[in-house]
Amino acid sequence: MGVIVFAFSYLGNFLDAKYPNPHQLFVKILVLFGVAISFYNINRQLKDINKSSDDPS
Repeated sequence: MGVIVFAFSYLGNFLDAKYPNPHQLFVKILVLFGVAISFYNINRQLKDINKSSDDPS
């Protein structure tokens, strides 16, 4: 989870340096997107774990 958020934050910082704006929008948008992807990934993994633990075989 942390790696994904860090990668999107790094990309946002890179884009803000390349295309400057007063509110650092790229960092804010990409970090939120990275957090959403991380939560989706964790949710998917937990569903798989729960499904495998409910399997009687």
